[in-house]
Amino acid sequence: MMSTATYKHVFLTGPPGVGKTTLVQKACEALVSSGVGVEGFYTEEVRQGGRRVGFDVVTLTGERGHLSRIRDGGAASHGGREYTVGQYVVDLPSFENLALPLFRNVGSADGSSRKVFVIDEIGKMELFSQSFIRAVRQTLDGSCFAIMGTIPIPKGKPLGLVEEVRSRRDVKVFTVSKENRNTILQDILPALQECLRPTT
Repeated sequence: MMSTATYKHVFLTGPPGVGKTTLVQKACEALVSSGVGVEGFYTEEVRQGGRRVGFDVVTLTGERGHLSRIRDGGAASHGGREYTVGQYVVDLPSFENLALPLFRNVGSADGSSRKVFVIDEIGKMELFSQSFIRAVRQTLDGSCFAIMGTIPIPKGKPLGLVEEVRSRRDVKVFTVSKENRNTILQDILPALQECLRPTT
């Protein structure tokens, strides 16, 4: 007997700034309004005076914490290793304090109702955290949550976990472009609903 859905998770990929996070937020709204439980986090640009100064992690319940900020010249390292991506210094403790408990809650979820767990995104900044990498792998392999996440397009040196996600047989990847970003939601939502169907 063949199951129609061979995938359990949906990921969006595409160039920076194409609108992946906006699509994730719209998909979350649609899922919540259809009675699906949604948990997790997304990444949001932080701007000051029209200039991007960093990124925050925002949970779906509205909690917010720093992910990274532009190095401000005088900032010295806090005695430990400094994690940087381009001009941004990654605030690993802040990211882990906010994101990791979300994964722990997923682990204790009851299996009776399928839910969607949002990971936006699995990217260079987040991958400095070994605990995050472990948590993502465990959640992908778990059965009670379908994941909706975002990953960067391949560029430069491959990112281990990103390529792992991209090549998993139980992951369906949608590529977002300027041409399709206004219409692709109508493909993403049925795919997510398919992930939420009970597996027999």
